[in-house]
Amino acid sequence: MRTVSASERTPTIFATSPTGILNILSVSPLDADHLSLKTIIGVSTWILYKARDLVSALVLLQQHDIAVVLCERYLWPGSYIDVLEYIYDQPNAPSLVVASRLADERLWALNLGAWDVLAKPFDRNELLRSVKSA
Repeated sequence: MRTVSASERTPTIFATSPTGILNILSVSPLDADHLSLKTIIGVSTWILYKARDLVSALVLLQQHDIAVVLCERYLWPGSYIDVLEYIYDQPNAPSLVVASRLADERLWALNLGAWDVLAKPFDRNELLRSVKSA
């Protein structure tokens, strides 16, 4: 698995392909989130892009064919809602999975169209299930 930051320029790899490649964008200001995802995804054919903030995430979404966005609930500035609003009008919009230490019923009520809500720290099985179904 390869991790790519917003500052790197790489050719677009399609989100899904016959070889099983899946492009995932991790959006979080927390290095621990990116590291956890990298560990869970491991040796899969999935490619993990990472962004620490909203602006970097939007750049990566413009540059790559992302299938799933795993987004921390709170971004500084902004939140997952800003990411959701951006991708909502995009052709072939990626699915958005919200991640939060407080993944409770209140967040589910607020999800406003996100595919799923995951609690942190990530549970490997739950994360893989959510990404595969998204």
